[in-house]
Amino acid sequence: MARAMLNDLIAVEREAQDPWPQPITLYQPYEVEQILLPENANCLAVQAYLKMCQLDFQIEPRKNAEFMSPSGRVPFIKCGAKLISEFDSIVAYIDSKGSSLSDHLTAAGKVDMRAYLSLVNYIFVNAELYVCWVDPTILNAVTKPRHGSVYPWPLNHYLNWQKRREVIRRLTVLGWYNKNLNEVFDDVKKCCIALSERLTDEEFFFGKDPTELDALVFGHIHALISPFSSNREIVAIIHQFPKLVGHTSRVKRRYFSSGKPNELDALVFGHIFTIITTPLPNNGLAMIVQSYPKLVNLCKRIETSLFSPQAVESQTNETLECKN
Repeated sequence: MARAMLNDLIAVEREAQDPWPQPITLYQPYEVEQILLPENANCLAVQAYLKMCQLDFQIEPRKNAEFMSPSGRVPFIKCGAKLISEFDSIVAYIDSKGSSLSDHLTAAGKVDMRAYLSLVNYIFVNAELYVCWVDPTILNAVTKPRHGSVYPWPLNHYLNWQKRREVIRRLTVLGWYNKNLNEVFDDVKKCCIALSERLTDEEFFFGKDPTELDALVFGHIHALISPFSSNREIVAIIHQFPKLVGHTSRVKRRYFSSGKPNELDALVFGHIFTIITTPLPNNGLAMIVQSYPKLVNLCKRIETSLFSPQAVESQTNETLECKN
């Protein structure tokens, strides 16, 4: 027994000394047309954690990412020959390699952090699953079309049925399936109260430096209050806690503001730009879009940075330099 434990310890030490395979590849569902609220929250949390650890990674969207994952859940990362799935396992693996965000915490601080991690995983994850797979309005209008969008008929219907059965089994075991929406909202509010009280006026939950708790909370809060969130009641609840909203904005600004447009920006630009520039009689769509200046400004920024004569000339010169 002692020899086996010693061998395990030596193996862990050797693994920690191995260089990081760069870049890390993060696999997740397609963001624009497929990903659902719970998966989006988890993927954002892992992305935030990797960025906080200053680890390079590339995102690889796959329609079957859930079936590629070792645990059947997303996201998962590929580090060399290793596949590690889900937030907790990814954090544990990265910690074993010597990149930890919580080394500065005391033993009591680490216990507190794990308690809040458990709270977030229990409340937010189950609430997100309930809203997506139990609430009939969201289930039929959002969940089924998105979850099955990348698969042909009748496979899409079977996979929707299979996933919903799996979620209902989980929620039943945890005592969530028989809740009503008001009870779910109440649990979300209580969780927000606890997190807001812990955050107080600090920059992050445990002082000036982020931990895995900051990454996890960011992922869930950002997903829940995004413009594409499927439940406006939860959005309204979270906006009652400006400290949490401010924390999410702070993490996004510090770790995600690269200035480069992503695939969602491209998709929104294509539609909005077409609507507001196509001359049509009594163009009601254009009038609606013009009432949202943030969307119009987004289109102007992308047009200026990518389609102005100066931008096109710069891109042409860069292409010629690469060829030479």
